[in-house]
Amino acid sequence: MVINIDKIITRKKQNSRRPTVGRLKETKLIERLIQISRVTKVTKGGKKLSFRAVVVIGDTGLVGVGVGKAEDVVNAFKKAKTDARKNLITVPITKSLTIPHNVTADVGACKIIMRPSIQGSGVIAGGAVRTVLEVAGIKNVIAKQLGSDNLLNNARAAIVALESLTTPHEKSLTLSK
Repeated sequence: MVINIDKIITRKKQNSRRPTVGRLKETKLIERLIQISRVTKVTKGGKKLSFRAVVVIGDTGLVGVGVGKAEDVVNAFKKAKTDARKNLITVPITKSLTIPHNVTADVGACKIIMRPSIQGSGVIAGGAVRTVLEVAGIKNVIAKQLGSDNLLNNARAAIVALESLTTPHEKSLTLSK
């Protein structure tokens, strides 16, 4: 019985190079930074400096917002990415890359109004809401922020608005029950 050692070695190398499902998802998702803020905490020994990062990750039909806090910017960004990955939601998108219907959401003092728009109009929104919509893969929408200017709360309000969207198929299922 002759065993070819070269085949065994190449099989092991191929298996070790094969990416896992988690790694594939990481490479697909788009990451956009909304805000980095420097936070100072006054303690008995002096001032302690840390950073807070707000990050949006997503792909077409998926989006999530995360917040991370650490002593340096890189670790804060990493923590925010993992937090956003935990909070991913699916977003229904029409064929013309817009939202199915009008939606309004309130989070704290922030109010977001979103309306579908015709193809070719682009994303008409500002600040954090624009970033969330672009990362979600929505190309044609009109959005307005009312109330607070806080970027984190506006991003969370946009997520709540996108989460409350339903497709016509889902509406017909709820009406038939």
